[in-house]
Amino acid sequence: MPIKNLKWIYLILLSLVWGSSFILIKKGLVGLTPLQLGSFRIIFASIFLIVVGFKSILRIRKEQWKWIIITGFNGSFFPAYLFAFAETEVDSAVASILNATTPLMTLIFGVLFFRMLFTQNKIIGVAVGLLGALGLIISGAQINPDQNYFYSGLVVVAAACYAINVNIIKRYMQDISALGIAAGNFLVLLLPAVVVLLFTGFNFEAITADPVTGLSVTYVAILGVIGTGIALIIFNKLIQISDPVFSSSVTYTIPVVGLIWGILDGEVFSIFQLLSTFVILLGVFLVNRSRNLSSGKKKTSA
Repeated sequence: MPIKNLKWIYLILLSLVWGSSFILIKKGLVGLTPLQLGSFRIIFASIFLIVVGFKSILRIRKEQWKWIIITGFNGSFFPAYLFAFAETEVDSAVASILNATTPLMTLIFGVLFFRMLFTQNKIIGVAVGLLGALGLIISGAQINPDQNYFYSGLVVVAAACYAINVNIIKRYMQDISALGIAAGNFLVLLLPAVVVLLFTGFNFEAITADPVTGLSVTYVAILGVIGTGIALIIFNKLIQISDPVFSSSVTYTIPVVGLIWGILDGEVFSIFQLLSTFVILLGVFLVNRSRNLSSGKKKTSA
């Protein structure tokens, strides 16, 4: 299949899987603390990826492990806990929409640290997108005064982690397979996640003894294996066959899926929040449109 078609298939799959991740986090938090949820998510993903990617891990060269460790903690470890803590106060739909700032963050960090060009249109796109994110946070705080919307900042921090990760993989890890990157990441993260889980004093007998805890762990198992393990392999491959901004544009449709799940679960979503969502996606569109126009001009002049 042509790469042009394949990357769109990857994008759609990731949108569906990651768009459903936020409701799974919400359900998992019913019987687990944020630290427990983040740890279980990493542990389940680690077991799956180490099993399916063991041969790929063996092919990673010694000098490449530096980037494996950096991308593991930055792109998976910290975001797993950040999202879990954020959703203790912020609706799952809002978290999924704020995650759409990832392409904007990708561009910002790309310019600051990875020599990506910053045009006037891209500046406008970033400004528009971040303005929409601010509007979403403010309107959410007004609708849900009992929720602490400062926690929404944790989602933005997680998006920044993803953005840095995308740029690192594209620039320094092109010669490592997508499965190798994912499996190597979680091989590194398995022990720290186990340590954090044990630190919480989690009672493992509760998984079978308490139906609520057992169901929450089941939700997180699905999140870890499918939403993290399988999805990360696809995402790393997408980065390698496209470019950082296109790869992070999976966040165009993640909010749609996340919003649908949130509404079905009874979350309140106002018209102003919907408008703010469109503003965020408009900013992302302007950033990507600027990139496409620049690419077109280069091809024409060549």
